Amino acid sequence: MAQEVRGVIAPGKDEPVRLETIVVPDPGPGEAVVQVQACGVCHTDLHYKQGGISDDFPFLLGHEAAGVVEAVGADVTDVAPGDFVILNWRAVCGRCRACLRGRPWYCFDTHNAGQKMTLASTGQELSPALGIGAFAEKTLVAAGQCTKVDPSVSAQVAGLLGCGVMAGIGAAINTGQVGRGDTVAVIGCGGVGDAAIAGANLAGAAKIIAVDIDDRKLETARTMGATHTVNSRETDPVEAIRELTGGFGADVVIEAVGRPETYKQAFYARDLAGTVVLVGVPTPEMKLELPLLDVFGRGGSLKSSWYGDCLPSRDFPMLIDLHLQGRLDLGAFVSETIELTDVEKAFERMHHGDVLRSVVVL
Repeated sequence: MAQEVRGVIAPGKDEPVRLETIVVPDPGPGEAVVQVQACGVCHTDLHYKQGGISDDFPFLLGHEAAGVVEAVGADVTDVAPGDFVILNWRAVCGRCRACLRGRPWYCFDTHNAGQKMTLASTGQELSPALGIGAFAEKTLVAAGQCTKVDPSVSAQVAGLLGCGVMAGIGAAINTGQVGRGDTVAVIGCGGVGDAAIAGANLAGAAKIIAVDIDDRKLETARTMGATHTVNSRETDPVEAIRELTGGFGADVVIEAVGRPETYKQAFYARDLAGTVVLVGVPTPEMKLELPLLDVFGRGGSLKSSWYGDCLPSRDFPMLIDLHLQGRLDLGAFVSETIELTDVEKAFERMHHGDVLRSVVVL
């Protein structure tokens, strides 16, 4: 039987979010209903609210979530009621050309639940953020969006792997392939950038240079593993990175802002044959212009990192285990815990750079 629960929706572009009663249908074939225990407030949710991703309002916001599977539909075998899971927004299909070539982290046919959740008051269909919609007491997802992990971990930290933290760690380890002794620079020290720093630290980088315009963020970056910091409001970051790397530039530069000017900084701050990883998300109108001769002459790799090129079934349990072993402090990313009614205020604090992550606890 369908259930009515509370959820936070974005009713229209730049309108304040609202707490509404939503209807969650019983899971159909290949679907699962998850009781949400915690959900991080991510910049992507703010982009949805601002109309920066699509105009398919109203959105049911929230996607960095962990909780317990309550019910599953027909043909679901990988998860069962009672499983503690992290939700992901790239449920791999197992059939597309990427999956069949053994590269499921590039899956070109990821999927979501087929049914829609609706507003109880009007019956209007909701668009779940990244196919999840977890600023709600319960949500309906494709079963492939549920990844089982050790239930002894706190939901407050586990859910962060559902988006930003995984994107950053994966940008360093999976996409950038940072190795022992490498020099790494990370431009932009929000949640994703700090996660990239933590990932580079896990991978054994010898030198990790954090770049931002906010000294508060740079100080936090040091606690995540940065060995050096550069305030790019005061100092040319390209020259600073070169100076810190013997005049050569970093082996891997991770751009976690998503702007043309910071991408150019990343491009010129890398060593010859070095790697640039774009994990910051640009907006549709942004354009990049680089001399083609420089692209050719500097060699190396220019990569984009989708969700940290992660494979949830592989990476989520591994990172949770590292956290439980004390080798990855996921709790350091949680600035505050809030209730569903506080999401709009959390967006304001995020906009002013006052928090790394606010986490809704249900």
